[in-house]
Amino acid sequence: MDAKMLDGKVAIITGASYGMGQTMAELFAEEGASVVLTARGRGKLDQVVEGICAKGGRAIGITADVCSGEDTKKVIQETIKTFGDLDILINNAGIGEQKMIDETDDEWMMHVMDTNLGGPMRYIREALKIFLPKNEGVIINISSVNGNRPFCGATYTSTKGALNTLTKNVAMRLVDTNIRCNAVAPGATVTPAHLANKAGEQPGGNKMLAYSGHYVYFPGPECDALDQAYACLYLASKMGKAVRGQVLQVCNGAFL
Repeated sequence: MDAKMLDGKVAIITGASYGMGQTMAELFAEEGASVVLTARGRGKLDQVVEGICAKGGRAIGITADVCSGEDTKKVIQETIKTFGDLDILINNAGIGEQKMIDETDDEWMMHVMDTNLGGPMRYIREALKIFLPKNEGVIINISSVNGNRPFCGATYTSTKGALNTLTKNVAMRLVDTNIRCNAVAPGATVTPAHLANKAGEQPGGNKMLAYSGHYVYFPGPECDALDQAYACLYLASKMGKAVRGQVLQVCNGAFL
């Protein structure tokens, strides 16, 4: 039997009840990792976990809100209690939106910021309590091509640009360790969130694209969720051991 790329590793993947997070969890389990999936709701999360376990994988699901510091600590504690360690953190949970700046009120702005940027900061902070003592670990932030090409909602694009900066800042902090921090920046990827965006069904509709569409080709060539999962697998495995502080854009050539 071929050796699996993540044998013996333990991974937390936030926002893993559907879309890219689900696909990442399924791939990592296939590659030998024990996976901890988080989501705010229980129903779909349990289905994904059951599917992984039915194929012989090791997985648990924990309901948690990335905006909650207590929930974040709970996820880390349950991971250690169940699997004994933590090796890989993927900050995937996020909110997609298309609200223009003149449509964005404070409540919405803070909610998206707390989810898309505050969530990763909380999880990185708590994961480092495990990674630093053993001088080993992998952090992968799921950003977006919007981090550099801000054609979606004002708050969403701002948080993804900030997440790219956070990725580099954390990598600098960890430069003299064996802990790696990188980001994957998906382009248009066929998931429920992307399909809702194409249909104008995300918060804010499609009005922003009437303006930003002059500067980008959207959706352009699309990716599959598995394309993003493979990028994460590369960064999480020994193949990515010399990659630090990078934002890996996976967009099928749509945003060169």
